[in-house]
Amino acid sequence: MAMRDVEKSSYLNIANAPFIAELYERYLQNPQSVDESWQAFFKDLKDNAEALTKDWHGTDWARRNTKVIGAKSEDEKRPQDRIPATIDLSSEEAAKRATIETINVLMMIRSYRVRGHFYADLDPLGLSEHKYHPELDPKTYGFEEEDMDREVFIGHAIPGIESATVRDIVHALRQTYCSTIGVEYMHIHDPEIKAWIEDRIETIRNKTEFTDEGRKAILKRLIEAEEFERFLHTKYVGTKRFGLDGGESLIPAIEQVIKRSAEDGVQEIILGMAHRGRLNVLCNVMGKSYESILAEFEGYSTMPDNMDSSGDVKYHLGTSSDRTFDGNTVHLSLTANPSHLEAVDPVVLGKARAKQDLLKDEAREKALGILIHGDAAFAGQGI
Repeated sequence: MAMRDVEKSSYLNIANAPFIAELYERYLQNPQSVDESWQAFFKDLKDNAEALTKDWHGTDWARRNTKVIGAKSEDEKRPQDRIPATIDLSSEEAAKRATIETINVLMMIRSYRVRGHFYADLDPLGLSEHKYHPELDPKTYGFEEEDMDREVFIGHAIPGIESATVRDIVHALRQTYCSTIGVEYMHIHDPEIKAWIEDRIETIRNKTEFTDEGRKAILKRLIEAEEFERFLHTKYVGTKRFGLDGGESLIPAIEQVIKRSAEDGVQEIILGMAHRGRLNVLCNVMGKSYESILAEFEGYSTMPDNMDSSGDVKYHLGTSSDRTFDGNTVHLSLTANPSHLEAVDPVVLGKARAKQDLLKDEAREKALGILIHGDAAFAGQGI
């Protein structure tokens, strides 16, 4: 074959097969829908048209969906058509700048997800100072003060925001990650878990709106927790008890976790926790009677006389009970643990797994372990 003949037919290669097949199908439906040069080419084909198009679309059980021509309309293909007119794309230089600004804002959003908790307002007394973190500064991404009111397209990278000014985007990020609740989750390996957390906090800017009844229920639990601590402090001054003072919000928080778990079908919850706040959890979450707890303060045992057991201090003890929320009953057990708090963690995990096996819970959805400790206890002694 002469070189010029090769050049003339060089477009007839496997890489162009989808394009040529689609053109041919168009030609069969309406010859005028393709260019005149292609009309002449297809007119000379002697192949069976029906067989060719059937082969291209694949078998009945494995259809070929490849599409080149008109796969998306021109409007769908061009992302700038989804960008508000307030963003300047009037020239190649302007479009390039808008693209770079979008990329820089997306980098900043990720930095807030990773480092935002460093700026969280966790000190109600204002005694600590926030250290400067350049990754949370818009200037690091090229945004000076005069750029803060320029609109940038982010395509819902933050839920509910397709485009906004840099100032508004930073405000939304600081609301979510730098308010009175810090969130650290980007180290999690499972992308589904990360996406779940991200959606839960960014959709509501990390601020839950409670109903009036919900607020009253939280207040009631807080009052119960605080008054219990106040009574013990007044009645048993100087007695070692590891009070919950300052952390009373644990009570309504864990109550909510248990309630929602019961709604989702959890039947067993096993808790492992620190000494601090244990007595409050025993009475206000587990339902242990005040009489029993106060008797232990007076030096009496609450164990039956016929039960052979070795005594332990009251802030090491555990208990179990049934709680019912909106018709859903869940069995709670607080595991006893000694002074080495972290030692109870694998016990809780093992007990939760055993409960799942006993319930034939292959999906691991009916028994839940909850660990309530400080950082040191979680990491202590390598357990």
